[in-house]
Amino acid sequence: MSVVSPPPPVRARLEQQRLRGGALGLLDIAGSTMANIGPAMSFYFSFGFLATASGVASPLTIIAAGVAVALLGNTLAQFSRAHPSAGSFITFVGTTFGGASAVATALLAALGYIIGISAVIAVSGGFLATTLEFYAGWSPPWVVWTLVLTAASAALIVRGIVLSTKVAGFFFAVELVMLLVVSVAAIVKHGGHLSAAPFLPSHIKGGMSGLAEGFPLAVYLFIGWENSAALAEESENPRRDVGRAVFSSVAVMSLSYVLFAYATVTGFGYDVHKVGAADVPFIVVARGTLGVLAFLAYLAGLTSTVGSLIAGANSQTRLLFNAGRERLFPAFLGYVHPTRRTPTNAILTFIAAALVIIGGWGLGHLIGGGGGAGHGGPMDATVFFAEASSMGSILILLVYLAANVALPFYYRRYRPTEFRVVRHVVLPALGAAVIVVPLYFLVKPGQPAPYSWFPYVSLALLVASVAYAVVLTRRDPALGERVGAVVADGYEE
Repeated sequence: MSVVSPPPPVRARLEQQRLRGGALGLLDIAGSTMANIGPAMSFYFSFGFLATASGVASPLTIIAAGVAVALLGNTLAQFSRAHPSAGSFITFVGTTFGGASAVATALLAALGYIIGISAVIAVSGGFLATTLEFYAGWSPPWVVWTLVLTAASAALIVRGIVLSTKVAGFFFAVELVMLLVVSVAAIVKHGGHLSAAPFLPSHIKGGMSGLAEGFPLAVYLFIGWENSAALAEESENPRRDVGRAVFSSVAVMSLSYVLFAYATVTGFGYDVHKVGAADVPFIVVARGTLGVLAFLAYLAGLTSTVGSLIAGANSQTRLLFNAGRERLFPAFLGYVHPTRRTPTNAILTFIAAALVIIGGWGLGHLIGGGGGAGHGGPMDATVFFAEASSMGSILILLVYLAANVALPFYYRRYRPTEFRVVRHVVLPALGAAVIVVPLYFLVKPGQPAPYSWFPYVSLALLVASVAYAVVLTRRDPALGERVGAVVADGYEE
């Protein structure tokens, strides 16, 4: 595909709707990616389940998940090198399979990410409320703190990509340092009985079955790894930096998670039953290691949730914006502030939709949908985090799967001279296979409500998205030509 100038009227409109090019360097988008992953938030609320599923050797499951995510990262890097776009997966799938696939992917991605960010929004207020209650005995409703943090984050994001990205990166740096300090201190304190058991395959609970059961939870630790792709239009060198940001982020997170996991199981004396019984195992270890370290662990959790909220909303609103710019979604979503060059309408719509989901979900709990125990009652932030994360992950995994399937077709059709069997067929095929495992565990029968409903909801959304995509492309035959028309450093034919 050659980079050319579109017709003058179209070019004029697209120029007005461009984001601020060259504003972010490699360190910025890598920091944003890791902030979006939110290692403290992800680890705190997932590791207890992971340790229960995989046993003492849960660090090995994390290593396997890191390799799997790197396979997915290859697909993102290859697409971004050839066709960097704020549309990320939507553009990648749409340029390969046509307009209908772009619309369906856009709907699934938007829904998945909005549900996912609603989980982060809720848990940010929930964790702050928990921290205040623990240290000050003050327990105002977590919803109040959620609204305050969300409003502050939205105002920051609207102000500009540079400031908001640097703030998210700063929060991530604080978070990582705190986690490392607590982990090293815990390992040093228990130095007299350190064991290599967490790294021995024989200590994976149930062998391959334990690895398979824990694998989806370990993969979830990395959700957000794709953050940098949607920031391509604002990056200095998108064709190079997106891939570097993905792989460096996955490597840093893999090593960090292994350290956190080792410190946690060591702190519990390699008793995974106790790990699974703890509300937040890492914080329990921090309290037991040295009382003051518990504050550092709480601080890591606070900076993690807010940093993930800022970074995730920054990146994911770009997908919504690009879909509006290309008229896959209503055109008002493609608006760019004339001086700040931020997609203001997409940002506010994205966050407002997430808040509506939180309110609707909470109403369902009050009416009688859950509380996590099959009865009515106020919705707990951590319960909502687990439920919404699971629902959103199903839709996002379907988008990952579509992108991996698309990669070999894209290169064979548009870049045949660059086509390589290993890079463009074998690795994405392995990536697609990797996605099937967590997807199966998220949709398998026999789960308690509301998790048992999610596969049917996801299937209904998939069918509705495809049907709407077919109708829209028939009404607008030129839609397919607009998909991917704007790349980060030019225009695509």
